[in-house]
Amino acid sequence: MCPVRNVTYVSGRSPIAPYATVDGAKPGGWGYTAATKVREDALNFDFSDDQKMLRDQARRFLDDRGAVGRARGLLDAGGGFDKELWAEMAALGWQGAALPEEYGGAGLSYLDLCVIAEELGRANAAVPFASSVYLASEAIARFGSDEQKRAWLPALASGEVVGTLAAGEGTGPLTPARVQAEVANGGLSGDKSPVNDGGDADIVVVVARGGSGHGLFLVETAGAGVTRTALQMTDASRPAVSITFDSAAADPLPVEDGWAALQELYDRAAVLYAFEQVGGAQRCLEMARDYACERFAFGRPIGSFQAIKHKLADIYIATELARSNAYYGAWALNANAPELPVAAATARVAACRAYDLAAKENIQTHGGMGFTWELDCHLYYRRAKELGLALGAARTWKDKLVARLETRNAA
Repeated sequence: MCPVRNVTYVSGRSPIAPYATVDGAKPGGWGYTAATKVREDALNFDFSDDQKMLRDQARRFLDDRGAVGRARGLLDAGGGFDKELWAEMAALGWQGAALPEEYGGAGLSYLDLCVIAEELGRANAAVPFASSVYLASEAIARFGSDEQKRAWLPALASGEVVGTLAAGEGTGPLTPARVQAEVANGGLSGDKSPVNDGGDADIVVVVARGGSGHGLFLVETAGAGVTRTALQMTDASRPAVSITFDSAAADPLPVEDGWAALQELYDRAAVLYAFEQVGGAQRCLEMARDYACERFAFGRPIGSFQAIKHKLADIYIATELARSNAYYGAWALNANAPELPVAAATARVAACRAYDLAAKENIQTHGGMGFTWELDCHLYYRRAKELGLALGAARTWKDKLVARLETRNAA
């Protein structure tokens, strides 16, 4: 971790997620704003001006496109993702935001990608961004060979190709012993379920047994030996499938330990998922607040009643705590810091709790109206459930956090 010099806390915020400048570094990076007027060696708690501009542009774009309404339309149509919005996002370079320019990416930082992730969560966008960007693209960028990077990253960055990750094999926590899919003589056989966005994916990064351990393998879904079956999901705008592989051609990623690579990939994705969840929780809070101010009962806005105030206060506290932990995770992700495993697990646990609480209490604040199809409350509730299980349930991440803290403290 960067050395902390002459600690100064900015804007009276709690130092939950400290960001310190490195000796000799100049202000203007992560968290520096001229208006803050802190010393060069102060701790930073905010995004840069450029990142704030990116956030504002992303929010305007998604609001102008009516991302929430489009997600509802997809549910009416039976599910699927918003291909038109996906293409427009590709034109803005979002799918390749954090990929190197040599592979068709924008060459931005992971902090910029976190900004985009939060706005996608806030808008409840019905696109396979998490599966394709946080998981498939990241797996190839970090663990793929030069040939695999040249073959797939430009297409993933342009949005022409959609990718996903296939790790789980049924319900329950994913463990090395539960992975039964196996690669033999270049052919992959086994079942993977659920696979998020697997019905629309062109390539799948599959966790399977191979040789003496586990490995990561690239499989093209259009190839022979790949059968996909749609699953009924809570959030049909982020559909999932089960995939059966029958001696499907599998191109191995050159990693020594596929299981360790998967854990690293999950940690990095957990931070980005946390920002999506924080964005969704924040939007739920805004929806509940606005309705509480507009809805009158007994001659008063319901927001003046103590029971409603308590609900909103609980959402706010949980969301701000999740935001602080997500910021810490963003720093660790961007710096590739050794604190990343603990920071990622902390961000994941806090974000799951915040979004779940916000989505439920938003419905409760709206009362009977909150359960109707016409309101947006159920869209965010569906997404909260989907994101809460995408990388493994919060309980699994709590166990990871405890184990990692024990290991760190014993060192």
